[in-house]
Amino acid sequence: MSEGRAAVFFDRDGTLIEDVGYLSTAAGLAMIDGAAEGVRRLNERGFLTFIISNQSGVARGYFSEQDLVPIHQRLEAELATAGAHLDRIYYCPHHPTRGTPPYNVECTCRKPRTGMLEQAVKEFGVDLSRSYVIGDKFADVKVGHTAGAHTVLVLTGYGPSAVQECREAGITPDAVRPSIAEAVAFILEHTEGDAHHHA
Repeated sequence: MSEGRAAVFFDRDGTLIEDVGYLSTAAGLAMIDGAAEGVRRLNERGFLTFIISNQSGVARGYFSEQDLVPIHQRLEAELATAGAHLDRIYYCPHHPTRGTPPYNVECTCRKPRTGMLEQAVKEFGVDLSRSYVIGDKFADVKVGHTAGAHTVLVLTGYGPSAVQECREAGITPDAVRPSIAEAVAFILEHTEGDAHHHA
């Protein structure tokens, strides 16, 4: 059995795209500067790239799972213009207490629970110990920490308040960077050679 693949898991809102609250239309999507190039650099180095996104707006009735399709198509198109791609977009439509069935459930996928990362392990053979989670919220740092992955907190989106939450919880990200471009640079500096062949 060969060892698992290295992956980078991105939070969506506030990390790859501007956090505008509950984004419900593709027209409202705006990439964060340097995001597409950052994803491309990881693609080139052989990392698998995934989004892991809590989308409780579905449970809350603000939009449907179907509404996420054009948003994610637009995101993938924006990445493609920069020669970048995602291997899979995972999202959690649930909320433990808000909304209506079948979405108002205690699930295993809502960050900081690790269900979305476990899905990638199952579907793509990811080795979490060689992988990274990049996000702007405490839940992103915590999910990576719990799953045994490395974590980078970005200061876009909710990043500044997440720094404080991490401190209070006693969970330290491997790095804190201004935005995704610097987070990717940190990952590439800390990965010798190619992510396919890790010594």
